[in-house]
Amino acid sequence: MPKKILLDCDPGLDDALALLLAQGDSNIELVGVTTVGGNVGLARTTRNALALREYLHFENVPVAAGAGQPLLGERRDASHVHGESGLGSTVLPEPVLAVDDRHAVDFLIETLRAAPGAIHLVATGPLTNIALALQKEPAIARWVASFTIMGGSFTRGNATPAAEFNIYADPEAARVVFDADWQVVMIGLDLTLQALATGAVVERLGRLGALAHEFILPLATFWARANQSGASTSEWDGQAVHDVCAVAHVVRPDLFSSRPARVQVETTGEFTRGMTVVDFDSASPNAIVPVMLDVAGFWAYVEHIYSIVAGQHA
Repeated sequence: MPKKILLDCDPGLDDALALLLAQGDSNIELVGVTTVGGNVGLARTTRNALALREYLHFENVPVAAGAGQPLLGERRDASHVHGESGLGSTVLPEPVLAVDDRHAVDFLIETLRAAPGAIHLVATGPLTNIALALQKEPAIARWVASFTIMGGSFTRGNATPAAEFNIYADPEAARVVFDADWQVVMIGLDLTLQALATGAVVERLGRLGALAHEFILPLATFWARANQSGASTSEWDGQAVHDVCAVAHVVRPDLFSSRPARVQVETTGEFTRGMTVVDFDSASPNAIVPVMLDVAGFWAYVEHIYSIVAGQHA
């Protein structure tokens, strides 16, 4: 039976590639998409999700808009990475189908309540919607089949030296999420920076035809190409497909080597706000933290699914 996934996201270059994987894999049933302000503002992330729904042909999947501001503080975005629209240089037709009339928080609660234990919740943006849903209905922590995020790290940041963007964008929400009564699978930077669209990967993806050249490659190379001159080749041999890893983990956990850990979120540090403090020696873990990726196996899986979708779009 396919695994049911509800994806809370902020499309976003890599969110779009994650949606492509979720839609293309026959072992996944995408049951809903909720949007949050993150990589770009909520209006644009929602528009992108709606446009992706029609472009990738999952028209029967509801898309619900959620929080546009963090629980506290000012909104931050990553348009310097994802471009003003959020999708880099990729331009999709304006969507025709409407957004769901429910707020994402209510949509999350109602969808999980209707199928307790059957839906895998995946969050690839700031955790504001998830925190608000937990505050409104704590039982969602029991209703999910699993909960996976793309966010955090145990060695580094990208928004600051200490903090990864999705956590930094709403540390208070992240703290609510990690303090809840569930196990969080934290796909952090230390893992996702192993999933690089290197030159070899780009060359192979380029063989997939029109979808690759019109959609996959522009998304998978936009940031890397823009920053090529200032990047260290040894460290940044391509652009990381962060959010793809979170979706992949649900159906292919065998590609990841993971460790239990206690993860706490720093909300007040002058230099460390948004940092995920990861204790691999804790006697009371609240998270599973993937630390190593089977890179060859990961790309073999992703490229296979993308090739299927590319064939359908030919």
